[in-house]
Amino acid sequence: MPSPDPDFSDRSFLSPRTAVMIGRRDEAAAVDRFVAEFAAQGVDVARLSPAELARYVPGLKADWSEAAHESSCRDIDVGGLHAAYLRAAKRAGALLSVRSPFLSARRTGDGWAVETGKGALRAAVIVNAAGAWADDVAALCGAAPVGIRPYRRTLAQVRLGVPTPAALPLVAHIGGDFYFKGEGEGRIWLSPHDETPSDPCDAAPEEYDIALAIDRFQSVVDWPIAAVERKWAGLRSFAPDRLPVFGADPHVPGFVWCAGQGGFGIQTAPAISGLLAWQLGAPPPGGAIGKVDPAPYAPSRFA
Repeated sequence: MPSPDPDFSDRSFLSPRTAVMIGRRDEAAAVDRFVAEFAAQGVDVARLSPAELARYVPGLKADWSEAAHESSCRDIDVGGLHAAYLRAAKRAGALLSVRSPFLSARRTGDGWAVETGKGALRAAVIVNAAGAWADDVAALCGAAPVGIRPYRRTLAQVRLGVPTPAALPLVAHIGGDFYFKGEGEGRIWLSPHDETPSDPCDAAPEEYDIALAIDRFQSVVDWPIAAVERKWAGLRSFAPDRLPVFGADPHVPGFVWCAGQGGFGIQTAPAISGLLAWQLGAPPPGGAIGKVDPAPYAPSRFA
């Protein structure tokens, strides 16, 4: 696994997983298109025969015969990575203030005067990385919203009534109806791949979505479910064109967007933060990140 800079962490945050995209017999063309599209981008993806698929996902029902395998898929230790980011931010002088509502902000001659639930702050620049609340924060700062919309996504940890390998691949439906992956021996994480429009909130799972996930799962494999051990939900936020939004606001000086990262925030954060820092005066990022053109992601596209 790739290792981060030793100053950031002494261990990798990636672990092997692999992924299998599956479809019914009548979805063969969709699987073929998936393979062609990702192979053209240099992803290591290959079509699987039904016999090969059965070795990756034993117990599949007969109609699920179409599949593609992506060997480069990895798990991210999101909790560990997030903690490392917080440690790095603290070393750089960042102050983390929690349970501190953002109440108002107004431009001053040299930046911003900000009121929070824990008192007043002054800032040269405000970076709007408020996720589902990004448009609300923009309005408090006098910037026009760009149409960030949050959607609820549901997950459950399920204990199965049959032994399944902990290294079970990420198994996803080519049509977007479900995904699941191994989470220890005889357990999986399962989602109905829902995108339910929501107001910004601390999201909670709905019983209907858990039942929907189980129903779809049981139409795929013959593994009995022993118990739902945990369930949770979160919000994934998108701009109208479903691309990230980052960069300086075209009309409000000192107001910078970093929003609309959907369900890929932890994956895109290193590149987006590097490109944003460059726009704010840091040296340009190197490697593949430095080759990314930030123009398609600028908030000015919604002006």
